[in-house]
Amino acid sequence: MTETPTLRSIDLPPAWEPATVEAELYRGWVDAGYFTADASSDKPPFTIVLPPPNVTGSLHMGHALNHTVMDALTRRRRMQGYEVLWLPGMDHAGIATQNVVERQLAGEGVSRHDLGREKFVERVWEWKAEYGGKILDQMKRLGDGVDWSRERFTMDEGLSRAVQTVFKRLFDDGLIYRAERIINWCPRCRTALSDIEVEHSDDDGELVSIRYGDGADAIVVATTRAETMLGDTAVAVHPDDERYRHLVGTEVELPLTGRRIPIVADEHVDPAFGTGAVKVTPAHDPNDFEIGRRHDLPSITVMDDSAVITTPGPFQGLDRFEARPAVVAALREAGRIVAEKRPYVHSVGHCSRCDTVVEPRLSLQWWVNVEPLARAAGDAVRDGRTQVHPPELAKRYFDWVDNMHDWTISRQLWWGHRIPVWYGPDDQVVCVGPDEQPPTGEGWRQDPDVLDTWFSSGLWPLSTLGWPDKTPDLAKFYPTSVLSTGYDILFFWVARMMMFGLYAGEDVQPFDHVYLHGLIRDAQGKKMSKSRGNVLDPLDWLDRFGADATRFTLARGANPGSDMALAEEWAAGSRNFCTKLWNASRFALMNGATTATAVPDRSTLTDADRWILDSLDTLVSDVDTLFDGFQFAKLCDALYHFTWDLYCDWYLELAKVQIAEGGERADATRAVLGHVLDTVLRLLHPVTPFVTEVLWKSLTGGESLVVADWPKPAGAAADAAAAQRVEGVQRLVTEIRRFRADQGVKPGQRVSARLSGVDAAGLSAHTAAVTALARLTAPGEAFAPSAALEVPLAGGAVTVELDLSGTVDVAAERKRLGKDLSVAEKELAQCEAKLGNPKFTDKAPADVVDKIRARRDTAAAEITRIRGRLDALPAGGE
Repeated sequence: MTETPTLRSIDLPPAWEPATVEAELYRGWVDAGYFTADASSDKPPFTIVLPPPNVTGSLHMGHALNHTVMDALTRRRRMQGYEVLWLPGMDHAGIATQNVVERQLAGEGVSRHDLGREKFVERVWEWKAEYGGKILDQMKRLGDGVDWSRERFTMDEGLSRAVQTVFKRLFDDGLIYRAERIINWCPRCRTALSDIEVEHSDDDGELVSIRYGDGADAIVVATTRAETMLGDTAVAVHPDDERYRHLVGTEVELPLTGRRIPIVADEHVDPAFGTGAVKVTPAHDPNDFEIGRRHDLPSITVMDDSAVITTPGPFQGLDRFEARPAVVAALREAGRIVAEKRPYVHSVGHCSRCDTVVEPRLSLQWWVNVEPLARAAGDAVRDGRTQVHPPELAKRYFDWVDNMHDWTISRQLWWGHRIPVWYGPDDQVVCVGPDEQPPTGEGWRQDPDVLDTWFSSGLWPLSTLGWPDKTPDLAKFYPTSVLSTGYDILFFWVARMMMFGLYAGEDVQPFDHVYLHGLIRDAQGKKMSKSRGNVLDPLDWLDRFGADATRFTLARGANPGSDMALAEEWAAGSRNFCTKLWNASRFALMNGATTATAVPDRSTLTDADRWILDSLDTLVSDVDTLFDGFQFAKLCDALYHFTWDLYCDWYLELAKVQIAEGGERADATRAVLGHVLDTVLRLLHPVTPFVTEVLWKSLTGGESLVVADWPKPAGAAADAAAAQRVEGVQRLVTEIRRFRADQGVKPGQRVSARLSGVDAAGLSAHTAAVTALARLTAPGEAFAPSAALEVPLAGGAVTVELDLSGTVDVAAERKRLGKDLSVAEKELAQCEAKLGNPKFTDKAPADVVDKIRARRDTAAAEITRIRGRLDALPAGGE
């Protein structure tokens, strides 16, 4: 038998305690300048711009996932020799930030109007300096390797210059215009919203059918917004609808108002829907607005910017939701209500910021003509300049850019980029570029609106690198390499950046790859929400499990384009993985693992050494392929399986036996042990940077893993015969361990055993390893086997005879097996009851029935095994 080698002392503490080292490690990386990019470097560039979080925001699980992905990508490229720039920053978040500061002012008893525009904007800047951007500090806790020297803010002077430049160019090219159109209006935020800032939900309402006119000339329309009838200027029917052909061109009296309105024919009307007649309110519905334009109808606005009725009469001054039942009541009293349906579930738009029901409203706004910009954005993906991962999500991108409506870019706010347009006393309109002086003199005034936040963030890849100036950063790092973001922001941000990047960047795409990850859901696949109480806080995870475990959990669930179910126990499992890596590394170091000695020639190595090196080679190749394909879940699984199963559970144990033999074999094993650990730590570093940094520096004495070289496959031909023999050892040891457990032998108890057939199976060189790993001892002269098993292997069967006398507590084993038997019998009874029920077998899906049959067969086999074991136990012990 082999002897346990003498362990050497090491500097690593006995347990991994992330809270004691993470902050100091991160400061060290930043202070060393590892994350600071050099635009003058001759290394190939790799660039990611951080999707700028709102200045009002804090780290949530979606951020943590995306930041983990970006950090892993940049850390790997840095190790591969790229000049890496991961550029951080924040978005000024116009509506959200203005709302926060207005609430703060309300608590002081004042409004923004009391302060005036200039003082209010100063107050927002003060709030930003004191409270904004806490998410940036939270990013440091996660380990984000961003270049803090290049941190940007969408309201910075340089970024403002970029915004004004692109506005001026679009204006001069006729791609920005001002027009009165129906827009989404938030009465709470009192600003226009673009389509993508509106979230739709199915809400309960009522559908009211109203009779306009009397007798043969009467016509019935239905609406969910009865209060808007005060602004009706027509009733529309389809030109081919025979029911109403005699009414087209006539007029009908609009109830409650005394006005007479025309009945018009328009192909937009669906004759099969409802009564086939629709009320037309051009100032309060986008479809009605288009009908009104086609028929030259007047537009009557009946609400102000707070959604309060302005039409003179009994409803004036009522909020829209107060006016709605009041109008219905008045119509009912006048005998005009034909039918009422409630609840009536229909899709209702809500402001994405404050959840207020959006009101379609006719308004004079600034627009971008997106058609040529969107076409270019689609072409860049179609011709492969920008690749979408996963590819199947490209269709969703095309569906959006190919059917995009003109973009409302003006917002009725004070916080944001002011629209650079001045109006003169004689209706002059002047757009001013960043290097131009605005017109002065009596009667000149600047447009009061600001630009949509997405206008400035759409320029993010360009403006953060210095555009419109030709800076060294722009020359080196544009186009950026990867955009990583959730698929839910594909329309909000990705399309905007593609349009602006190609337009302002002289037809150069803003990024080469777009990686779209899914949304994070709870363990049952439900969307996380405070109301459900299922929100997981990454800051809590960082405190309890550490950054590495949090990151590994998120990366291990990140399949491209797919939503991720997440549970706390998975973070605990990742923490266990970090602990396993820590303990295994300490064990290797104490046994002399080293990188100071080169791995000897393969011909001098053992089967176990060659097997682990070949497995490592496969791992390096697989991880590279998976990284390049953004397959984070699969690469984490590959790293987990190799580290835990192959290296920790098998090779460390085999190495321990080889080191105990001493001499050149022990030295070679220590070199292999160190080389494999060194490589594993490098491969794991992009996802778990902290624990790997500490372990790698202890192993190698190197400067930092952040700037260490990325592993490459050795390229040696794999030794299939060695792998087969090691697999034979694994199978033999596993079967012996299982047999011991079935016999009730304690895991740590040594058992006298005799092996036969080892030479024929080709495992003669591995007898010491098998006996050590299976906790066996050599048979003595009085050896009397009481049990045996035969293990078939590729080279031939091995017979193991064991003397179990005195090793089993018969009474305890009978009790344990009795419990197991009861469980198996209960499972069998339940399965047979289901399978004997025709209601189940006839109606359940075939795969469900098959699973129950499989469970029944497994339970029956388990009962047979347990009963056989009970029969084999020595008599007595009851």
